Formats: sequence, structure tokens, C-alpha cells
Amino acid sequence: MLSNSLIELDRAHLVHPVASYRGHEKAGVRVLRSAKGATVTDATGHQMIDGFAGLWCVNVGYGQESIIEAATNQMRELAYATGYFGLGSEPAIRLAAELAERAPGDLDHVYFTLGGSDAVDSTVRFIRYYQQARGKPQKDQFISIESGYHGSSTVGAGLTALPAFHAGFGVPYDWQHKIPSHYAYRNPVGSDTAAIIAASVAALKAKVEAVGGAERVAAFYCEPIQGSGGVLVPPPGWVKAMREVCRELDILFVADEVITGFGRTGPLFASEDEGIVPDLMTTAKGLTSGYVPMGAVFLSDHVYQTIADGAGAAAVGHGYTYSAHPVSAAVGLAVLKLYEGGLLDNGRKMGARLMAGLESLRDHPLVGDVRGRGMLAAIEMVTDKEKKTPLPAAAEPARRVFDRAWDNGLVIRAFANGVLGYAPPLCCTEAEIDAIVERTKLTLDQTLADPAVRAAMA
Repeated sequence: MLSNSLIELDRAHLVHPVASYRGHEKAGVRVLRSAKGATVTDATGHQMIDGFAGLWCVNVGYGQESIIEAATNQMRELAYATGYFGLGSEPAIRLAAELAERAPGDLDHVYFTLGGSDAVDSTVRFIRYYQQARGKPQKDQFISIESGYHGSSTVGAGLTALPAFHAGFGVPYDWQHKIPSHYAYRNPVGSDTAAIIAASVAALKAKVEAVGGAERVAAFYCEPIQGSGGVLVPPPGWVKAMREVCRELDILFVADEVITGFGRTGPLFASEDEGIVPDLMTTAKGLTSGYVPMGAVFLSDHVYQTIADGAGAAAVGHGYTYSAHPVSAAVGLAVLKLYEGGLLDNGRKMGARLMAGLESLRDHPLVGDVRGRGMLAAIEMVTDKEKKTPLPAAAEPARRVFDRAWDNGLVIRAFANGVLGYAPPLCCTEAEIDAIVERTKLTLDQTLADPAVRAAMA
């Protein structure tokens, strides 16, 4: 009765993110009851390996006692402290210092947010202020990448380049522009690394000219790996090449590491993999491993100093009530200790095992592509490998594939275009990684038997 009553209460009152409201009302909610390590249990007692770490975020796994203790102690000692009026708290100050010490290059200044979306919004405000402060207010155009995701806030949703986040919302705005994705599996120039890099460099330079030249463009936004667009991994050297174009044209380079940060691809930040130092960097998710809300904007020293000098004695009018929340910061410090106490190393090992396991499925009739880096991966399903034909809409990949995996004891991200997304907790054991691969194989076999899929392959 409890489960049924929760389903009815949810149906009547709780608005879910990125959902068909009518579809959700019809299907009803799946209630999660508990979790430990990499395993989640629903209200019926059904256990699953969380192959997606919540929403790319529970990097350290569930039920870590050191995090629970840190949050509890901080709530007892100082449950809230504003950052306004020159006030602060020790956990927030220490977390900012620890993050700045570990961030690439001169990303020495940290502004805390509630999550990834408002971190992206904050970058837009900081960048506009920066360009005004340096006497270049005409640099007001922003460029991002097709299939990219930069949150679902009013401004960030326009930088995002996924149709569902635009339809009905009046975005993108006329100052927000896109260039094609590197998407190696479906790139018009083919899969050659040099050709993809050359095409993207040319596309960025052409877009800059199309919107009025470099004197008009303020910033370029880039995920080291495009997450919500289908885990699209750029070829080696791609990110560095785009960073160099931005440097050459005096355009700020923003690395959106909300998904890739904190060990998801191997190192603490994916920008380290790419050998770049962004002008600004956004993080969230793994920052607190999803235990409490928090995001962060890293500002390079030259961006921070320009804003500070431009404001002088005046206040920089940007702030949130819960910025640098002491409980979130205490959790962030505890999470950082876990990463550096062995979880980053385990994530690298398990990431290699995950990629090898998924690669072993490449010969499956439905597997068109396997891609990823570390504990961030995807399988792209097709009905014709040579033609790269996506699964038909009639097969309802987002719903049916998710349901099959769930019933098989696995939580994954099932995209509407037939991509399966993986982002397991870094605490996974070898047995759990192997189970993810085995349950994926079973899910693929069941999908192959779907009448709509069989009809498309006939």
C-alpha cells in the first residue's frame, strides 16, 4: 500500500525533470528505496547495479560513511553561513583552496553554485562583465557545439544544443550560435582524426566570421566529452586545437566539466587529459558525488583580475543564497579525500575493464559503435552496421531498452536515438563491471528480438 500511495502522490504532485508529464502520469514512478556502493534497491526490493551513478554524479558510490559523518558534523556545528557581507565558513574556504590547488593552470578562483546549470549561467554573467571591464562590450556573441549540453536554465538551455531543451521555451537566443559536433561515428568527413579536427577548426572560424568577426565573439563552450548528446568522444588533439583557435582569436574558452570532472574520465579533471587550461571551467555532479547540491565555476587568474579591477570598490552583482554552503563544502572535502584515497586509481582500472568489456560486444548484430574514456562510455545501436541505420522510433529505445536493462538488474541511460550510456561509480568492483557487461549483452539480445527492430532489419 505504501508503494501504491507514493505512486499516486507522485502522479498528483511531483513534477519530474525532462519528462513527458502525461506519459509519466500514465506509467507511474519507480520509487528508489535504498542504495549502497554501486547497488540501488527499489521499493519492491529489486536490486540493480547503478551503471549511470544516479545522473552521472554518484562517483564515489552510495552510503560512504565519511561523507555522512562530515555532513552531520557540519550541520551540528554550523548549518548555514552566507557568503554575503564579507562572511564565510571554514569548509567553503578550504574547499576552494583545495580545488584551486588541483585545477589546471591558473584556475585559482572558485565561485560556488548549486549545480551545473547555474554554474553555466554564472559563466555567462562573468564573461559579459569581463568583456565590459576590458572595454570590449561588443564581444557579446557566444558559440557552443551541436549535441552539446550546458544545463537547462533559461540562458544555459540556449547554449545547450538538444531539441527537447529548446522546443516551447523560446531559445536559443539570437546571440547563441552552434557549430557541428565532432561526432566521429557520424561525421560527414569520416572518422579520420586530422580531417575531423580540420573541419571543426574551419567551422569555428567560419562561425566567428559569420557573427561579425572575433571582435564580436565573447566565448566558446566545450565539453571534453559530450555527455547528454550521446557520450561523444572527440578524437585526440581535437579539444587542444579548438582551445588554440580561441586563444588566437581572443575568445574565452569555457570547459564544461560538469559530467567529466572528478575522476569520470580518469584524472580529477578531463582537461588534464587534453593538456589544456581553460579560461573558465564549470563543475558539479562529482564535486559532492550527488550527496548534496553544489557546483563550481573556476575562473582563471586573468579573468578574475580583470573583473575585480573593473569593479573597483563596487560590488560585482552576482550571488546566490546558497553559494559556498558550509554543509555542501564539508561534503566536497570528504569526497575529495575519497577520490585521492584510492577511488581515482580504482576508477582508472575499472574504466579500462569497462571499455574492454563493452568492446567485446562490438560483434553483436545491433552494436554500431563503442566509445568512451574511463568510466564514461556508450554503445550506439543500429539496425544496419554498414549504413549506420538508427533503431526505428517504433522500437521506443528510450523506454523499452531502459525497461529491459532495469528488469535485468542494470540502470543505464537509454537515449531516444538508440545510444546506451554508462557512467558507473568509481567504487565498482571487477565483478560489478563484468555484471554490467553481461546484463548489457542480455539487454541487447532482448532488443534484437523486439518485433519493431526485427522488422527494421528485414
